[in-house]
Amino acid sequence: MHNKDRSNLVRQAVYAIQHPGRVPRHVRRLARDTWLRLRSPDHTSYYRAVMRSDTARSPYSAVGSKSRERWIKMGRTQFDYLLKHGLRPEHRVLEIGCGNLRAGRLLIDYLDTGHYFGIDISPDILIAAQNTIVDYGLREKLPNLTPVRDLKFAFLPDRHFDVVHAHSVFSHSPLHVIEECFTHVGRVLAPDGWFDFTFDRTEGKEHQVLREDFYYHTETLVDLAGRHGLVATFMEDWERLPPKQSKIRVTLPGRNGHA
Repeated sequence: MHNKDRSNLVRQAVYAIQHPGRVPRHVRRLARDTWLRLRSPDHTSYYRAVMRSDTARSPYSAVGSKSRERWIKMGRTQFDYLLKHGLRPEHRVLEIGCGNLRAGRLLIDYLDTGHYFGIDISPDILIAAQNTIVDYGLREKLPNLTPVRDLKFAFLPDRHFDVVHAHSVFSHSPLHVIEECFTHVGRVLAPDGWFDFTFDRTEGKEHQVLREDFYYHTETLVDLAGRHGLVATFMEDWERLPPKQSKIRVTLPGRNGHA
C-alpha cells in the first residue's frame, strides 16, 4: 500500500538525488515508454509492446520477478492462497494475465487435466509460458493458453469458471480496462465461483506512473464492481503476506465472498 504520489515531480526529483545510480535506468525506461505510447493506438497495444520489450530481456522480470527464485516464491504464495481459500482439483480456473505461468505451473499441476485456462495480451510471454510447460513436464495436463486483445472473454463459455485469477494485471491497467473486465467477468464466472485480483492500493491521490503503474483507492474498485452487479470484498488476510499489492475478491450476488 502506498500513500505517496509517485507521479509527483518534486518527489521524483528528491528520489533522484537520493538514488543517483537509478536515474539512467529510469531515463531509459521513460524514453522507451514514450516511444511505445506514440506508436500505440490504445493502452492494450502499448502494454503489449512493453511486454514484448521486457520479455526479450527476461521473462521473469517481465512478470515482475527480479530473479527465478523470486518468481518461484511469488508463484507459490499465489497458489497457496487460493488453496487456503478453497481451490480444489476439479475446479476450472481462468488466469487473466497468466504470463509465463508463475502461479500457473502450480495450478496446472494441481488441477484436473484440461481445467486450466490462461490468457494474456502478450504473445511473447505466452511463448515463454510454453517453455515453462515443457520445463516442468506439464504437457499431459493439457493447459489452454490463448492470446487476447481485450478482457471481454467473448470466446469463453457462460458460467464455466469456478475461479478467475488476476495477479499484477490491474496494477498496470487504467480504469476503463478494469471496467471492461467487470462488465464481462460475471458471465463466465460459475454461480459459486470467485474472482481474485491484486491492485496497487493508495490512500493518497489516485495516480499513474508512465502509464505502466496505476494506484487506486480500494473504494474505487469496490464501487466499480458494484455498478456491474458484482460483490467485492477486500481481502485483509492477503495484506499479511509478502506481496506489496492488495487483493479484492469479486463474487456474484448471493454468495459469501470468503471461500
